[in-house]
Amino acid sequence: MFRLHDVELTHGNGFVALRDIALAVQAGEQLAIVGPSGAGKTTLLRLISAALRPSKGRIDVRGGDPWALSPVALRRLRARIGVAHQAPPLPPRQRVVTAVLAGRLGQWPWWKGIASLAYPVDVAGARAALARLELGERIFDRCDRLSGGQLQRVGIARVLYQQAQLVLADEPVSALDPALALQTIQVLSRDATARGATLVASLHAVDLARSCFPRIVGMREGRIAFDLPVGEVDEALLRELYATEGGGWPLLASEPPLAAGAPLRGTCWR
Repeated sequence: MFRLHDVELTHGNGFVALRDIALAVQAGEQLAIVGPSGAGKTTLLRLISAALRPSKGRIDVRGGDPWALSPVALRRLRARIGVAHQAPPLPPRQRVVTAVLAGRLGQWPWWKGIASLAYPVDVAGARAALARLELGERIFDRCDRLSGGQLQRVGIARVLYQQAQLVLADEPVSALDPALALQTIQVLSRDATARGATLVASLHAVDLARSCFPRIVGMREGRIAFDLPVGEVDEALLRELYATEGGGWPLLASEPPLAAGAPLRGTCWR
Protein backbone atom coordinates (compact mmCIF):
# COMPACT_ATOMS: atom_id res chain seq x y z
CA MET A 1 0.00 0.00 0.00
CA PHE A 2 2.82 2.42 0.83
CA ARG A 3 6.54 2.48 1.49
CA LEU A 4 8.86 5.14 2.90
CA HIS A 5 12.50 4.95 1.84
CA ASP A 6 14.88 6.66 4.30
CA VAL A 7 12.61 9.67 4.56
CA GLU A 8 13.55 12.89 6.31
CA LEU A 9 11.48 16.02 6.86
CA THR A 10 13.06 19.34 7.81
CA HIS A 11 10.84 22.35 8.50
CA GLY A 12 11.59 25.80 7.15
CA ASN A 13 13.07 26.86 10.49
CA GLY A 14 15.64 24.08 10.27
CA PHE A 15 13.98 21.73 12.76
CA VAL A 16 14.30 18.10 11.68
CA ALA A 17 10.90 16.54 12.44
CA LEU A 18 11.58 13.11 10.93
CA ARG A 19 14.80 11.36 10.05
CA ASP A 20 15.81 7.98 8.59
CA ILE A 21 12.22 6.73 8.33
CA ALA A 22 11.92 3.36 6.58
CA LEU A 23 8.45 1.84 6.76
CA ALA A 24 6.52 -0.54 4.50
CA VAL A 25 2.84 -1.39 4.92
CA GLN A 26 1.00 -3.89 2.74
CA ALA A 27 -2.58 -3.57 1.53
CA GLY A 28 -5.02 -4.69 4.22
CA GLU A 29 -2.60 -4.31 7.14
CA GLN A 30 -3.59 -2.58 10.37
CA LEU A 31 -1.03 -0.95 12.64
CA ALA A 32 -0.84 1.59 15.44
CA ILE A 33 1.82 4.24 15.96
CA VAL A 34 2.65 5.14 19.56
CA GLY A 35 5.22 7.35 21.25
CA PRO A 36 5.61 10.40 23.48
CA SER A 37 4.32 13.82 22.49
CA GLY A 38 6.45 15.42 19.80
CA ALA A 39 7.74 12.08 18.52
CA GLY A 40 6.65 12.85 14.95
CA LYS A 41 3.54 10.67 14.71
CA THR A 42 1.29 13.33 13.15
CA THR A 43 4.03 14.45 10.77
CA LEU A 44 4.51 10.88 9.61
CA LEU A 45 0.80 10.50 8.85
CA ARG A 46 0.82 13.78 6.93
CA LEU A 47 3.69 12.51 4.80
CA ILE A 48 1.85 9.28 4.04
CA SER A 49 -1.30 11.22 3.08
CA ALA A 50 0.76 13.37 0.66
CA ALA A 51 -0.07 16.51 2.62
CA LEU A 52 3.66 17.10 3.22
CA ARG A 53 6.58 16.48 0.89
CA PRO A 54 9.71 14.83 2.30
CA SER A 55 12.94 16.82 2.37
CA LYS A 56 14.93 13.66 1.64
CA GLY A 57 14.11 10.11 0.64
CA ARG A 58 11.11 8.86 -1.28
CA ILE A 59 7.53 7.85 -0.59
CA ASP A 60 5.56 5.36 -2.67
CA VAL A 61 1.79 5.36 -2.14
CA ARG A 62 -0.41 2.94 -4.06
CA GLY A 63 2.51 2.02 -6.28
CA GLY A 64 3.98 5.40 -7.12
CA ASP A 65 5.57 8.60 -5.89
CA PRO A 66 2.79 11.14 -5.16
CA TRP A 67 5.14 14.03 -5.90
CA ALA A 68 5.81 12.76 -9.41
CA LEU A 69 2.11 13.08 -10.25
CA SER A 70 0.43 15.97 -12.00
CA PRO A 71 -1.60 18.32 -9.75
CA VAL A 72 -4.84 16.71 -10.97
CA ALA A 73 -3.58 13.17 -10.34
CA LEU A 74 -2.28 14.19 -6.90
CA ARG A 75 -5.72 15.51 -5.96
CA ARG A 76 -7.26 12.23 -7.10
CA LEU A 77 -4.81 10.26 -4.99
CA ARG A 78 -5.55 12.35 -1.92
CA ALA A 79 -9.28 11.77 -2.50
CA ARG A 80 -8.62 8.01 -2.16
CA ILE A 81 -6.95 8.41 1.24
CA GLY A 82 -9.24 8.76 4.25
CA VAL A 83 -7.88 10.91 7.09
CA ALA A 84 -9.51 11.07 10.54
CA HIS A 85 -8.15 14.10 12.38
CA GLN A 86 -7.83 14.69 16.11
CA ALA A 87 -9.65 17.99 15.53
CA PRO A 88 -11.73 17.46 12.37
CA PRO A 89 -11.80 20.57 10.13
CA LEU A 90 -15.58 20.94 10.19
CA PRO A 91 -17.15 24.38 9.60
CA PRO A 92 -19.21 25.27 12.71
CA ARG A 93 -22.38 26.13 10.77
CA GLN A 94 -22.20 23.04 8.56
CA ARG A 95 -24.80 20.33 9.03
CA VAL A 96 -23.57 16.94 10.17
CA VAL A 97 -25.07 15.26 7.10
CA THR A 98 -23.10 17.59 4.82
CA ALA A 99 -19.90 16.96 6.77
CA VAL A 100 -20.25 13.20 6.36
CA LEU A 101 -21.16 13.33 2.67
CA ALA A 102 -18.05 15.46 2.07
CA GLY A 103 -16.10 12.22 2.37
CA ARG A 104 -16.91 11.50 -1.27
CA LEU A 105 -16.49 14.97 -2.75
CA GLY A 106 -13.24 13.90 -4.38
CA GLN A 107 -15.01 10.95 -6.02
CA TRP A 108 -18.14 12.75 -7.22
CA PRO A 109 -18.40 14.98 -10.30
CA TRP A 110 -18.31 18.67 -9.39
CA TRP A 111 -22.01 19.20 -10.05
CA LYS A 112 -22.99 16.45 -7.59
CA GLY A 113 -20.92 18.04 -4.83
CA ILE A 114 -22.55 21.42 -5.42
CA ALA A 115 -26.02 19.86 -5.56
CA SER A 116 -25.40 18.08 -2.27
CA LEU A 117 -24.74 21.41 -0.55
CA ALA A 118 -28.25 22.50 -1.45
CA TYR A 119 -29.93 19.17 -0.74
CA PRO A 120 -27.98 16.17 0.66
CA VAL A 121 -27.83 13.55 -2.07
CA ASP A 122 -27.42 10.48 0.16
CA VAL A 123 -29.08 11.01 3.52
CA ALA A 124 -29.47 7.26 4.05
CA GLY A 125 -25.75 6.64 3.48
CA ALA A 126 -24.74 9.42 5.86
CA ARG A 127 -27.18 8.20 8.50
CA ALA A 128 -25.85 4.64 8.23
CA ALA A 129 -22.25 5.81 8.78
CA LEU A 130 -23.29 7.92 11.76
CA ALA A 131 -25.39 5.13 13.24
CA ARG A 132 -22.31 2.90 13.45
CA LEU A 133 -20.91 5.51 15.85
CA GLU A 134 -24.17 6.09 17.75
CA LEU A 135 -24.76 9.50 16.16
CA GLY A 136 -27.58 8.74 13.75
CA GLU A 137 -29.99 11.06 15.55
CA ARG A 138 -27.65 14.05 15.15
CA ILE A 139 -27.59 13.91 11.36
CA PHE A 140 -29.27 17.29 10.79
CA ASP A 141 -27.64 19.14 13.69
CA ARG A 142 -25.10 21.87 13.06
CA CYS A 143 -21.53 20.99 13.92
CA ASP A 144 -21.29 23.81 16.46
CA ARG A 145 -23.98 22.05 18.52
CA LEU A 146 -21.77 19.01 19.09
CA SER A 147 -19.15 18.25 21.72
CA GLY A 148 -15.51 17.66 20.87
CA GLY A 149 -15.97 13.90 21.12
CA GLN A 150 -19.03 13.99 18.88
CA LEU A 151 -17.13 16.03 16.31
CA GLN A 152 -14.36 13.42 16.32
CA ARG A 153 -16.95 10.72 15.60
CA VAL A 154 -18.47 12.81 12.79
CA GLY A 155 -15.00 13.01 11.26
CA ILE A 156 -14.69 9.23 11.52
CA ALA A 157 -18.17 8.79 10.01
CA ARG A 158 -16.98 10.86 7.05
CA VAL A 159 -14.04 8.47 6.60
CA LEU A 160 -16.37 5.46 6.86
CA TYR A 161 -18.62 6.97 4.20
CA GLN A 162 -15.61 7.72 1.99
CA GLN A 163 -14.67 4.01 1.88
CA ALA A 164 -11.01 4.75 1.18
CA GLN A 165 -8.56 1.90 0.72
CA LEU A 166 -6.01 3.69 2.92
CA VAL A 167 -7.29 5.12 6.21
CA LEU A 168 -5.02 7.28 8.38
CA ALA A 169 -6.31 8.16 11.84
CA ASP A 170 -4.45 10.78 13.88
CA GLU A 171 -5.42 10.55 17.56
CA PRO A 172 -9.04 10.02 16.44
CA VAL A 173 -10.49 9.20 19.87
CA SER A 174 -8.57 11.57 22.15
CA ALA A 175 -11.77 13.34 23.26
CA LEU A 176 -13.75 10.16 23.99
CA ASP A 177 -14.24 8.28 27.25
CA PRO A 178 -12.47 4.90 27.46
CA ALA A 179 -15.46 2.70 26.55
CA LEU A 180 -16.46 4.87 23.59
CA ALA A 181 -12.84 5.17 22.42
CA LEU A 182 -12.49 1.39 22.34
CA GLN A 183 -15.82 0.99 20.55
CA THR A 184 -14.89 3.61 17.95
CA ILE A 185 -11.50 2.06 17.17
CA GLN A 186 -13.21 -1.32 16.84
CA VAL A 187 -15.63 0.18 14.29
CA LEU A 188 -12.69 1.51 12.25
CA SER A 189 -10.84 -1.79 12.50
CA ARG A 190 -13.84 -3.93 11.54
CA ASP A 191 -14.67 -1.67 8.62
CA ALA A 192 -11.11 -1.91 7.32
CA THR A 193 -11.13 -5.69 7.74
CA ALA A 194 -14.44 -6.07 5.91
CA ARG A 195 -13.24 -4.00 2.96
CA GLY A 196 -9.63 -5.20 2.89
CA ALA A 197 -8.51 -1.61 3.53
CA THR A 198 -5.28 -0.51 5.20
CA LEU A 199 -5.60 1.22 8.58
CA VAL A 200 -2.85 3.20 10.29
CA ALA A 201 -3.71 4.94 13.56
CA SER A 202 -1.64 7.21 15.77
CA LEU A 203 -2.83 6.63 19.33
CA HIS A 204 -2.04 8.22 22.67
CA ALA A 205 -3.17 5.25 24.77
CA VAL A 206 -0.70 2.40 24.59
CA ASP A 207 -3.13 -0.20 25.93
CA LEU A 208 -5.69 0.73 23.24
CA ALA A 209 -3.04 0.28 20.55
CA ARG A 210 -1.90 -3.06 21.94
CA SER A 211 -5.45 -4.31 22.32
CA CYS A 212 -6.74 -3.46 18.85
CA PHE A 213 -3.78 -3.69 16.46
CA PRO A 214 -1.58 -6.64 15.45
CA ARG A 215 1.42 -4.43 14.62
CA ILE A 216 2.87 -1.57 16.65
CA VAL A 217 5.32 1.11 15.52
CA GLY A 218 7.02 3.07 18.29
CA MET A 219 8.38 6.55 17.54
CA ARG A 220 10.72 8.78 19.53
CA GLU A 221 12.44 12.03 18.54
CA GLY A 222 11.45 11.75 14.90
CA ARG A 223 12.72 8.21 14.41
CA ILE A 224 11.17 4.76 14.41
CA ALA A 225 12.31 3.09 17.62
CA PHE A 226 10.69 -0.27 16.88
CA ASP A 227 8.29 -1.91 14.42
CA LEU A 228 7.02 -5.19 15.84
CA PRO A 229 4.10 -7.59 16.14
CA VAL A 230 2.05 -6.65 19.18
CA GLY A 231 3.12 -9.76 21.07
CA GLU A 232 6.74 -8.59 21.02
CA VAL A 233 6.03 -5.11 22.42
CA ASP A 234 6.97 -5.70 26.02
CA GLU A 235 7.43 -3.56 29.10
CA ALA A 236 11.14 -2.97 28.50
CA LEU A 237 10.51 -1.54 25.03
CA LEU A 238 7.75 0.72 26.28
CA ARG A 239 9.84 1.92 29.22
CA GLU A 240 12.63 2.88 26.83
CA LEU A 241 10.23 4.51 24.37
CA TYR A 242 8.73 6.73 27.08
CA ALA A 243 11.98 7.31 28.98
CA THR A 244 11.68 11.08 28.53
CA GLU A 245 8.33 10.94 30.36
CA GLY A 246 9.62 9.09 33.37
CA GLY A 247 9.43 5.64 31.85
CA GLY A 248 5.65 5.39 32.21
CA TRP A 249 3.23 5.22 29.31
CA PRO A 250 -0.29 6.65 28.87
CA LEU A 251 -3.33 4.41 29.15
CA LEU A 252 -6.82 4.43 27.70
CA ALA A 253 -8.44 5.00 31.08
CA SER A 254 -7.87 8.43 32.58
CA GLU A 255 -5.14 7.18 34.86
CA PRO A 256 -1.54 8.30 35.39
CA PRO A 257 1.03 6.57 33.16
CA LEU A 258 2.31 3.23 34.33
CA ALA A 259 5.44 3.51 36.41
CA ALA A 260 8.48 1.51 35.41
CA GLY A 261 8.16 -2.04 36.69
CA ALA A 262 4.37 -1.93 37.09
CA PRO A 263 2.40 -4.78 35.45
CA LEU A 264 0.68 -4.13 32.12
CA ARG A 265 -3.06 -3.60 32.40
CA GLY A 266 -3.88 -3.78 28.69
CA THR A 267 -5.66 -6.89 27.43
CA CYS A 268 -6.93 -7.99 24.03
CA TRP A 269 -10.62 -7.10 23.83
CA ARG A 270 -11.17 -8.57 20.37
